[in-house]
Amino acid sequence: MRIQRFVLAGAALLFSSHPAAAQTPRPGEPPRSDPARTVTLSLTEYNRLVDLASRPAAPTAVPPVGAVLASADLRVRVDRDTVHGTFNLGGDVLRSGVTRVPLISGGTIIEASADGRPVPLAIDGGAHTALLPGPGPFAVTLEWGAALAFAPGRASFSMPVPPAGAARATIDVPGEQADVHLSAGIITRRSAAAGRTVIEAALRPGTPAEVWWSMRDSTPAAAAREVRMLADVFTLLTIGESDLRMTALVDVTVVQGEPRTIDVRLPGGYELAGVTGSAIESSEARDGIVVLTVGDPAVRRHQFLVSLERTHEGGSFTLDTDFPALPGVQRDRGEIAVEGLGTLDLNAAERAGMHRIDVRELNPALQSLARVPILAAFRYQRSAATQAGLAMNVQRFADAGVLAAVADRAVATTLVTAEGRALTEVVLQVRNRAQPFLKVSLPPGAAIVSVEVAGEGAKPVVGSDGTRVPLLRPGFRPNGVYSVSFVYLHAGTPFAKKGELPMSLPKMDIPVGILEWETFVPDRYNVQTIGGNVMDRRLAADAEAKLAAVAGRRGSGAAYGTGSGHGSGIGQGSVGGIESGLEAAGNVRISLAPGSLPGQIRGMAKDASGAALPGATIVLQSGSFQRAAVTAGDGTFLISGVPSGTMTATARLNGFAPQTQSFAFDQQPRQLDFVLPLAGGATEAVSVSGSAAAAPPPPAAAPQKAEPSQNVINLQRRAAGVLPIRIDVPRAGTSHQFVKPLVVDQEATVVLRYKRR
Repeated sequence: MRIQRFVLAGAALLFSSHPAAAQTPRPGEPPRSDPARTVTLSLTEYNRLVDLASRPAAPTAVPPVGAVLASADLRVRVDRDTVHGTFNLGGDVLRSGVTRVPLISGGTIIEASADGRPVPLAIDGGAHTALLPGPGPFAVTLEWGAALAFAPGRASFSMPVPPAGAARATIDVPGEQADVHLSAGIITRRSAAAGRTVIEAALRPGTPAEVWWSMRDSTPAAAAREVRMLADVFTLLTIGESDLRMTALVDVTVVQGEPRTIDVRLPGGYELAGVTGSAIESSEARDGIVVLTVGDPAVRRHQFLVSLERTHEGGSFTLDTDFPALPGVQRDRGEIAVEGLGTLDLNAAERAGMHRIDVRELNPALQSLARVPILAAFRYQRSAATQAGLAMNVQRFADAGVLAAVADRAVATTLVTAEGRALTEVVLQVRNRAQPFLKVSLPPGAAIVSVEVAGEGAKPVVGSDGTRVPLLRPGFRPNGVYSVSFVYLHAGTPFAKKGELPMSLPKMDIPVGILEWETFVPDRYNVQTIGGNVMDRRLAADAEAKLAAVAGRRGSGAAYGTGSGHGSGIGQGSVGGIESGLEAAGNVRISLAPGSLPGQIRGMAKDASGAALPGATIVLQSGSFQRAAVTAGDGTFLISGVPSGTMTATARLNGFAPQTQSFAFDQQPRQLDFVLPLAGGATEAVSVSGSAAAAPPPPAAAPQKAEPSQNVINLQRRAAGVLPIRIDVPRAGTSHQFVKPLVVDQEATVVLRYKRR
């Protein structure tokens, strides 16, 4: 119904606005409205107008604060004992009427003005506020003043900072060397001219800033204190092939005063190479003196390093030299160390005030500067009447080659299979001083499968000229002899019914004192030696016995067996030496007994009846060191590379009671024997297979078959479970043992003739 009424009303409005309806009213009718003053609206527009008329009027916006202080520019000048400043403040008043604008707190305002007219001020809780009309911008200028506070060597004042959005200050203080500091703010620029220092700083708004500076440069009445210093000069003189290098470590202790510069007198004939030190700000050399400027004169101790150079004649020459000194110090003492590159003979004459000392007495800082062994050391204390110096005669000798590394002993063990393949282990006792690698030239067709250095696995490097085994870095632990071993596989020619088998060991680039080589050939072949450059061990033993008998100095108990540890095949006792030939005069003596090498312990395990006990386990232990060995067929064992210290040795074998011995070992070869009783007090008879150690038969009656040493057993176990290869090693066979003294850059070779059994 309401919709129909709106439609009818709309239609009436349209009808009344039609031109035909705008006629003169009839008599008796009310006058009609003027068509020119009527407006026709749609229903939507009408509703919108009604909504707009019903909305409340928007409230007037009110600023959040009455006024804003945008910037503050402070210019402060210090004269005599007062501080005067001009503060230029700018901002905006946001509200209508008079508004309180905070200016500064805790300061003394001399005058406040704006556009040349005074500004009314009020104090609200200790803060100065200005009464300014608004809204609109404003600019206020304040004249501020304060008194200067003095302390010994220092002047200061407190400056109020307006709570503006940005506050900057320019502060002018007397003295060109004034060191100005701020308690709150950052100094952005510093300049000095005409006897004054000017700084520019950004301040922290609303936080008072304390300004202070030293008064020592601005107080001419104060007399400068006398500077007193003590100097210690530690000088290293290095004699090169064609030059002299002098390095002086100068240590200055300030007793009194604050020196800005330190003078160092240089010795004649030297050129200044450089001056370094954290306390040095700059250096300048003039007339044989280098002037050092320190960064902080208040520091009581300064250290710096002076480097000098000069040339000499080369070869042998005479040198008369002085050393760096500090003139004017109360005490000037020092130490001198002389080192030389190459082989030198040095004779030095002492002057007054200088005396020779032991190298070990030198200051540790001076010793750390040396790079080669120090030849001579001196200490002096200089006085005003004397000058420390040295007159030296230097004689240079031609350099001679030395051994970088050497092997005291090498033990090689070779297992030969029926297919002709050879698995060889080489163990060297190495002394290394400067060699990084051991160069190994393997036989053609051979390849290394395992490397150990000092008991740790290592990786070899294969090059075009051979294989290199890494050695321990010189100076690295251990410092003495350590073991280097490698295992290589050589694919040879398969065995026929009979023939010859040439064999060789790799050539190594370090000398070997004594080489022991054991080859283990399968039991199905009869083998005899027909050539090579090595010596059969039995012949070497026989030659030693004959030489000892002729000379009347036979070794006590010297005998060569067939089953000593590490493949040496040498029985109990110590062999005195061996001739290089049977008919020679016997001047060359090479030790063949393993017990004659330092760091070795050898011995034998027996039962109560004295029979040898093969297969007994010998465990040697001292702290973290532990080494084990198994007795061979004749009951003997050998342990190498034993360090010094208190050792505990234990022998164990099933069916027997273990035995333990403790002793002190000092690297001297030691004989250690065990007698194992039956376990549990058993009374039954126990038969132990094995032969007792006995002297070898004459060479003519030497047996064809020899028992393998412990080295062969160890290599068989290693090939079966450790090496990353598969090889059918012989479990039974004949052991052939050879020796070769003093192997230098050559291959050890042997030729075997074989025949199938």
